[in-house]
Amino acid sequence: MGKVDARLTEMLESVEWDSFTLSQIFNRIEQGRRLKKDDQILGKIPFVMAGVTNTGVVNYISNPVASFPANSITVDIFGNAFYRSYAFGAGDDTGVYWNDEIEYSPRAMIFLTSVISKSLLGKYSYGSKLRSSQSFGFKIRLPVKNGNLHLDFMENFVAELEAQRTAELEAQRTAELEAYLSAAGLKDYTLTTEEERALAALENKEITFIEYKVVDLFTVKNTNNILSRDVTPNSGNTPYLSASRENNAVSSYISHRENLIDKGNCIFIGGKTFVVTYQAEDFYSNDSHNLCLYLKEKEEASKLNQLCIISCIERNLGHKYSWGDSISNKKIQTDTVFLPSKNGKPDYAYMQTLISAVQKQVIKDVVRYADEKIAATKTVTAR
Repeated sequence: MGKVDARLTEMLESVEWDSFTLSQIFNRIEQGRRLKKDDQILGKIPFVMAGVTNTGVVNYISNPVASFPANSITVDIFGNAFYRSYAFGAGDDTGVYWNDEIEYSPRAMIFLTSVISKSLLGKYSYGSKLRSSQSFGFKIRLPVKNGNLHLDFMENFVAELEAQRTAELEAQRTAELEAYLSAAGLKDYTLTTEEERALAALENKEITFIEYKVVDLFTVKNTNNILSRDVTPNSGNTPYLSASRENNAVSSYISHRENLIDKGNCIFIGGKTFVVTYQAEDFYSNDSHNLCLYLKEKEEASKLNQLCIISCIERNLGHKYSWGDSISNKKIQTDTVFLPSKNGKPDYAYMQTLISAVQKQVIKDVVRYADEKIAATKTVTAR
């Protein structure tokens, strides 16, 4: 065990313990009410039944069933215990425990939930089910002070646990960010002379933009089509794209028929929503109305160049297309886009340098944040 766990162990060993029955801790111990699935009316009340999936919340209902108060603990027929910070309904396979005379804090209730869960672990199953009426005399060992529940200790222990888990997660996420920035080559955010010039030229309006037909620059294809009902989410390693802005249009990673894969290193346009993204990898698509744009000058088809063109496409065509008037392969045949140009041709060298500079400016604060967090983490762990 490391320093984090050692601190918690030290706290547990420093306090006195004694046994209490559940009826001494909770003055209200009740069983939920039976409500068949077919009788459940959709609503906003969480409805809890036996099980651990989604902490036992099986539905949200509006039935006028007994509503149990927030700051309660549920224990189902299999001994699974969960703390509830919200009001809820419960089925007849779930017992509810709370105290309406003593105001236990949420952290104290979380501590009690953990102790109850540990004491019931492995004792109940389909062949030996627990009913709340059986639990009145159950005893659990808890921290005490002067013969009474040491509620301050429970509060402080859970607060310490939360603080340590938060620190662990922050350190983990910071490390992952550091690894990503390094692997993606984004650690260096110092602008080169060329990048500074590229930004200045754009700001000073020194760049010539020329109008080009999209189909003169790109080979335009409709994507293949795999309906969402025909895929198994997270079943493989190939991106499955939708017309969403979330996660660069990737809704999942799937395995499917290889002949339906579309080639990557292209600009992907969600046909119905006009979401425009760069796709580096080969992918599957959820709709044949989506478009793939492949740069005809293949030697210029870098990620940075295509990111620049995406910005120009969105600026030039974003006002034109919407859900009610979506883009299509037929419509894009006459569309045009203005691009940075030199000697009458797209200036791909400038586009590459410009987006590199913009990328560095965007990532600069992220890198500084990561470096500060890493330094802080190293300071803490070195103590």
